[in-house]
Amino acid sequence: MTIFDKFSLKDKVAVVTGGVGLLGAEFCKTLAEAGASVAVVDLNAEAAAKVADGLTQSGFSAKGIPTDITQPNSVNAMVDSVLSAFGRLDILVNSAALDPKFDPDAAAKGIAPGAFEDYPLEQWNAALNVNLTGMFLVTQACVKQMIAQGKKGSILNICSTYGLNGPDQRIYIKDGKRVAFKPVYYTTTKAGVMGFTKYLAAYYAGTEIRVNALTPGGVFNNHEEYFVKNYSAKTIMGRMAKKDEMNGALLFLASDASSYMTGNNVIVDGGWTAW
Repeated sequence: MTIFDKFSLKDKVAVVTGGVGLLGAEFCKTLAEAGASVAVVDLNAEAAAKVADGLTQSGFSAKGIPTDITQPNSVNAMVDSVLSAFGRLDILVNSAALDPKFDPDAAAKGIAPGAFEDYPLEQWNAALNVNLTGMFLVTQACVKQMIAQGKKGSILNICSTYGLNGPDQRIYIKDGKRVAFKPVYYTTTKAGVMGFTKYLAAYYAGTEIRVNALTPGGVFNNHEEYFVKNYSAKTIMGRMAKKDEMNGALLFLASDASSYMTGNNVIVDGGWTAW
């Protein structure tokens, strides 16, 4: 077997939650290009179908599956659809996460959006429900099939540098004025992702079910110039990531190239956490 063979996902089936997101869609494409059949899982049915159709038109095997990851019945139906379409389940990428939503009434209160002191309970609860409970439900449903297939599979949980370190709120200052805060739930839930990863890796000791985390740094997505400048100054490489720069690490973790790796975290952040 060559090193290229170790990266091959031929005959594998991958589930990607948040599959229409900036990184999620990249992950789906990478896994498909490596030979896997891909289930594009997302709450947005139309967008999931569009991503999957784009892959199939390029000659890959994919299916869009609309799913509410916070609802057990929806998650179980998703797994049933994957098995009906592809017959097995080998890889799970937990990429779905709630994007920061700022309190629309914050300005009226005279505070910057995302401020901890007045952060809305409903937004805190919604984030916990998606970012942690959703990951729990999807993993619980998918791992049962991995066990049935001989206790073998690869689970990847998408973390964040803000799950390892507290956010530097200074990067949300524009022209000397604070315009926002990174919300409290983001660091809290992403830190929980790391705990979940280590728990599961240890829980499946003695099996070939591997559980790892991938931690991206900031990925450019048409951010305002002030933010790009502030963020880039914090990285050793002096820039934000391109959206395809997580794909190599993802494929490494999904494939047999990382067969002796579990309970660990691959950080791709341009050096953000190195100083």
